Amino acid sequence: MRQAFFVIFAASSLLAFLSSASYPKVTGPCANCHTMHNSQNGAAMATYGASGQPWTGVGPYGGLTRGTCLGCHGIGTAKIVTIGGSNIPQVWHNDASADLAGGNFAYITGGKGSGASDAKGHNVIELGNIDDILTIPPGRNPGHSLSNTNLSCSGTFGCHGIRYGTAPAGLKGAHHSNTDDGSLTIADSVANSYRFLWGVKGYENNGTYKWQNKDAANHNEYFGATAPLMNDAQCSDCHNGPHGPGALKLKPQSSMSAFCATCHPNFHNLSGIGGNASSPFTRHPTDVILPNAGEYAAYTAYSVDAPIARTTVPGAPSPVVNPGSDVVMCLSCHAAHATNYPDMLRWNYSTMNAGGGGSGGCFTCHTQKK
Repeated sequence: MRQAFFVIFAASSLLAFLSSASYPKVTGPCANCHTMHNSQNGAAMATYGASGQPWTGVGPYGGLTRGTCLGCHGIGTAKIVTIGGSNIPQVWHNDASADLAGGNFAYITGGKGSGASDAKGHNVIELGNIDDILTIPPGRNPGHSLSNTNLSCSGTFGCHGIRYGTAPAGLKGAHHSNTDDGSLTIADSVANSYRFLWGVKGYENNGTYKWQNKDAANHNEYFGATAPLMNDAQCSDCHNGPHGPGALKLKPQSSMSAFCATCHPNFHNLSGIGGNASSPFTRHPTDVILPNAGEYAAYTAYSVDAPIARTTVPGAPSPVVNPGSDVVMCLSCHAAHATNYPDMLRWNYSTMNAGGGGSGGCFTCHTQKK
């Protein structure tokens, strides 16, 4: 297992990290997370590791932090670490129970699942395990500057926070100003966007199973549009102008699939999926309405194995799927971080055998083909 990622601070320093189990707004001593010059008594302040873990950092890091994102969200063996009464979601762990809704980077490194594989997730550079198979995102123009050597959790080449120019810390200020939870319907800042995905709307599960897609009654709700991008990938699909503050934009629908399309545009434009929004398709469509006819009409009980998106952000999780109005999206089939299956799929695609009497996976929507 490759463990070359960095820990922000020792477990004893986490005691005052969050204000409560409900909101991820940071409170407590600034020194828990930040260092002014990365130097104290002749030693780098970014060299802390959790008890019993050899991972060390050198710094300095953007935003004056004492480590990378995984220094907080990859420090424990449980999917949620509770320290001092505060809960911290973990995106890298070997918890034997289910993962959080976004998946688990440990499937890439081999810390969990059937064995290490670059194909199982996003190889963010914080893992210290650069993708040996892909050099650019699938469905992307080869000339784009995003590559396997700079993909990160946040910032210019990351998913979370602001992505433009040379921004060193795309999440700057978000942890301090985020007091929102539940329905996020404005998404005009990082702090009030779904999971700090700038510009994305949605409902963050904030009950007993916070950060989890537990079951039909306890899950996140995703925002979807009724049509994919209307043209091939153009600079104007993502940018207002030259790199700089405000240069990066999202399509007006602020959907989860449109966000994914900023790196994988050919999987989310009309020419890429077959020229129009009607079957038959050449690539599986996203941001299309689940038909209210044929086999699709039978998908009415929400399944966390194949989540759907809503065209209006709800105020609470719903166990009901509404064919004819709810939306197929990227996360209907994939998880955001990593899964135990190739291509970050939520299930084993090789076991989806038409006419074999199977269930789940593809057959959640394609009910007559099982």
